[in-house]
Amino acid sequence: MLEFETWWLLAIPLFFGLGWFAARYEARLGSSQRRRDGNGLPDAYFRGLNFLLNEQSDKAVDAFIDVVRLDPETIDLHFALGNLFRRRGETDRAIRVHLNLAERGDLDASQREHALFELGQDYLKAGLLDRAEDAFNRLEGTRYGAPALHHRLEIAQMVRDWPHAIELAERLQRDLGENRARDIAHFRCELAARALAGDALSRFEVARHELEQAMRADPAHPRPQLLLGEVAAAEGDHAAAIEAWRRVERESPAWLALVAPGWLAAFAALGRRDEGVDALEAVHREHPSIDAFSALAAARAERDGGPAAVAWAEQALQAAPSLLGLEKLLAMKVGLLRGDDQAEVELAQRLIQAQARRLSRYVCGHCGFKARQFYWQCPGCNRWDTYAPKRSEELERG
Repeated sequence: MLEFETWWLLAIPLFFGLGWFAARYEARLGSSQRRRDGNGLPDAYFRGLNFLLNEQSDKAVDAFIDVVRLDPETIDLHFALGNLFRRRGETDRAIRVHLNLAERGDLDASQREHALFELGQDYLKAGLLDRAEDAFNRLEGTRYGAPALHHRLEIAQMVRDWPHAIELAERLQRDLGENRARDIAHFRCELAARALAGDALSRFEVARHELEQAMRADPAHPRPQLLLGEVAAAEGDHAAAIEAWRRVERESPAWLALVAPGWLAAFAALGRRDEGVDALEAVHREHPSIDAFSALAAARAERDGGPAAVAWAEQALQAAPSLLGLEKLLAMKVGLLRGDDQAEVELAQRLIQAQARRLSRYVCGHCGFKARQFYWQCPGCNRWDTYAPKRSEELERG
């Protein structure tokens, strides 16, 4: 009897341990089954989904925080929560969530890559470009390699690292089959403009080389030809400038207005001013532009005198009415009049000056960003070719 009782006392801890492990195993199976069946999830989870569906992101975040606090193992919910933080602009909280996920030891490779990709986007939105680039670089060769490459190209443009941007764009074109010809052409033009703005002895040679590469990348784009003309004009080779701009006149005539003063100056330098004026007027009749109008009015005033230039401007405005043109016309008349007539015209000019200034902006066709000068890349949304070579008045007039 004594031996039986001793054995029983020794077996009690063993049975207790087996029972504990069995209960844990059953709980895990039950939890897994509940997740598969969609049952047993905290009420806060469904509240959060409901808030999301109703676009109440603030309340959704609070609900999901409660779920994460109750069940820290919900990986997918952590991702959702981090993305919500980023969308709300709370990038510091998004970074903490995704950084915590990326450093967890229990994540598989796919989940860790996902966390790293989300973390890179957090850094990018927070303006921490070096950290964002490092995160995206680490995704090379993973399933997030392609979207990470797009973000790396975005960063290269933001920091204006044009050689690196060209390299990344060529990779996207070569490896993923994307058409990046226009982007590459713009990057080459940016390098040419940078060289032209410098004072190196080789600046013209460097600029021409980059523009030749740009034209190879995208022969149809007007920007390389426009800039090539500017390079030639800066060197004093007016014939070469005209030759470059003639191609724009033939293929993209509306863009010639961007270099209208240079166009007229090049012809005048070669003693061919009438030819330049006539050619630009022909383009202006088909593609009215306040820039071309202003350049032509100044050229006619210099060649024919003020009264003749005013007569031409009045006729041009009848064909293409423009408040900006009227303001320019009144400014021309002020210089010709005296006494009360001059004061009256000057008053009218001042009255429309504010409205004319508002209508003289260039407008991004994507984000609506307005600028006093023309941009090939919008400062607001960083997209290329979103500005038309026309002022807002001309765009509103259609």
